[in-house]
Amino acid sequence: MGKILRTTKLTTFSELLIVLGGVGAILTAVYFISPGLKTAVSKQLNGIELNTSDVNNVTNAAKIALPSKEVSSEVADKPVLRIAGYAWNAESGIIVANGGPKTTKGSLMEKNGVNLEIIRQDWLSELRNMQMKFIEEFDGGTAFPTSDKSAAAVMIMGDGAPFYISSVQKSLDEKYGKDKYHLQVFGAIGMSYGEDKLIGPPSWKSDPKSMKGSVISAVLGDGDWVTTVNYCFANGLKVNPDPTTYDADAVNIYPSENDDYMKSAEELIKSQTAGFTVSLKEVTNGKLTGKSVNRKIDGCATWTPGDKTVFDKLNGFVDIVSTKEFNNQMPCVIIGVKEWAAKNPEVFSNVFKSTLTASNQMKNYEDWKVRASEAVADTYKIETPEYWYKMFKGQQGTKNGLTFNMGGSKVFNYADAMQYFGLSDGVNRYKAVYNQVGTYLTELNPFGFNENVGKVSSYDEAVNLFYLKNINDIESSAADKSDYSAKATEVMASGEWRINFNSGSAEVQSNSSKDLEKIYNLLIQAENSKLTIVGHTDNVGNPDSNVSLSKNRAQAVVDYLTQKGIPANRFQLIDGKGQNEPVSDNNSASGKAKNRRVVVTFLK
Repeated sequence: MGKILRTTKLTTFSELLIVLGGVGAILTAVYFISPGLKTAVSKQLNGIELNTSDVNNVTNAAKIALPSKEVSSEVADKPVLRIAGYAWNAESGIIVANGGPKTTKGSLMEKNGVNLEIIRQDWLSELRNMQMKFIEEFDGGTAFPTSDKSAAAVMIMGDGAPFYISSVQKSLDEKYGKDKYHLQVFGAIGMSYGEDKLIGPPSWKSDPKSMKGSVISAVLGDGDWVTTVNYCFANGLKVNPDPTTYDADAVNIYPSENDDYMKSAEELIKSQTAGFTVSLKEVTNGKLTGKSVNRKIDGCATWTPGDKTVFDKLNGFVDIVSTKEFNNQMPCVIIGVKEWAAKNPEVFSNVFKSTLTASNQMKNYEDWKVRASEAVADTYKIETPEYWYKMFKGQQGTKNGLTFNMGGSKVFNYADAMQYFGLSDGVNRYKAVYNQVGTYLTELNPFGFNENVGKVSSYDEAVNLFYLKNINDIESSAADKSDYSAKATEVMASGEWRINFNSGSAEVQSNSSKDLEKIYNLLIQAENSKLTIVGHTDNVGNPDSNVSLSKNRAQAVVDYLTQKGIPANRFQLIDGKGQNEPVSDNNSASGKAKNRRVVVTFLK
C-alpha cells in the first residue's frame, strides 16, 4: 500500500539519495564504455514462511447503537489526537469507532474519552513528515502536540513497517541524538485480504517459471512488492535486485513513477496498449554487458483501485497472487512515538479498545458494515459508501472467460489482534512477517537500503504491545483455528530449497537453519495453505536407499516446522523420490548439489 520516499521536505536521508542519484548519472556514463562491470546479482531467496491459520474470530456481542454523524461536544475539551493513514478499507474499524474523520456523538471513541481526528494521507513521505513534526513539537516542550502539520500516529501496512521505522529511526538519531526518540508498532487493527496483488497473464499462475525475464512495475519496498517477491521465492525464481538493469534469467521489478501504486497499473496499461517501454541496462550473471534493452511492462503489483483499473482496461490479465493467499502478510498497523505514548498510556489503549470493539460489531451486524462504509467515504472524500462496502467484502469479475478478483479487507477484533501477535496461541505471525521483510531489505537492497539506512530495526525494538495488552473490559473469545481437514487441490506455489544434510543422513546441517527459518516464515504468512514436502537426492549410493533417505530428509524438514508450531495436519503429503527426478546433470559436483533438494509446495 502507499508510496515510499516521495519527499517534499528534504532530510539528511533524502539529500543523500539525491547525491546518490548524481553519482548514478556519472556511473551510467562509465557503464556504456565499460562492459563487464559487476552489478547486483539476481537472487533466489527463501520466501516468507506462511502461517495459514486464518485470523478471523467472531465474538458474539450485544448490538451497540450506531454512532451519529454529529461531531461530539462531550470530548471537545480534550486535546485532539491526530492519526493519519492511507485510504484503505482495513482502517474501517477505527473510522466507524470514531463515527467519521472527527469523533461523533454516540461513538465508541467518545464513550472511551478519545477526541480523535483521522487524516487521509496517501504519501508515505508526508506521513513521515507529520510524525517528525509531532516529535519536534514534543521535544520543544509541547505536552500534547496538535498542530495540523503533525500526527501522533500513522496507519500503514505492517509489512512496510521495517522500512518505514528503520529509515525514520536513522533521521531521528541524526536530529536528536541516538535513541532519544523511537517509532514503534503498537498493534494491528485490520488486514488486507485480497486487495493487494500481483497482476499478470494467466500463464504466470499455471506456470510460475514463465515469469522469468518479465518486467513488473511496482512500488519498491511496498507491501505489493513484498507479495510479488514472496511469490517469486516460493516458486524458486530469482529476483533482480537492481531496478535499473534487466536480467533475462530473473524477474525484474521496475519502480513505478513517483512511487505510486496507481502508476504501476497505468504503466502496465500504457505498455500493453500503446507500446510504452522502459530502457534498462542488460546484465548477465551479475555483469553488465554494455548493452541497453527496451522492455515492455509485463505485469504490475498494485492495490484497489489499481486492480480494478487494469481489469477494466485490459484483456488477458488476472490476479496471480494476493494477500488472500498470503493472508497474514499485510496487517494495518498503528505506529506511534514510544516516548510520548509512555507519558499518555491510556490514550492508545482507549483507541484500540474502541477500534476493536467497533470491528467486532462489524463482524456481527450488517448495519455496522454499512455505517462503516459511510464513515470511510466521509473520511477519505473519494468514492461512494457503496464502493467501499463492496470493496471491503471483495468482488469477483469475468472478462473474456478469465476470472479476476478485486478488493478484499478485514478488520480486527480483540481476539484477532491477540492471535495475530501470538498472545493467545503462541504463534507470532507479525514477527515472522517483520523479520522476513527485513531479510528482503538487506538482501535485495531496494533504494540502496544498506548504504543509506544501514540496518533494520529489530522486531523487539520496533514493536511494543503494551497498549494492546493493557485493554480491559472488552469482548473476547477463543482463537479461531484454520480447518485443514479437506484435501487441497490447487497449487499456489512450489519451490525448491537447498537444505544441507550431513552425508548419507537426514541430519540437517547448522548452516541450513536460516533457510528453514525462511520456510517457516512463509508458512506463517500463508496460514490457510496446506503443504506437500518431497525430498530428492543425487545419484550417489544405492537407488533404493536414496528413496528412503530422501523421505527421511523430507520428514526432518517437517519435524523442524512442527516443533516451531506448524500443525502436523497441514502436511498433505510427505514423500521422497530419491534420485529418480533430477533437475540437473549428476556428472558434476554442482549438478549433484542442485539435485539434493527439498520441494515445498503450497496448496489451497
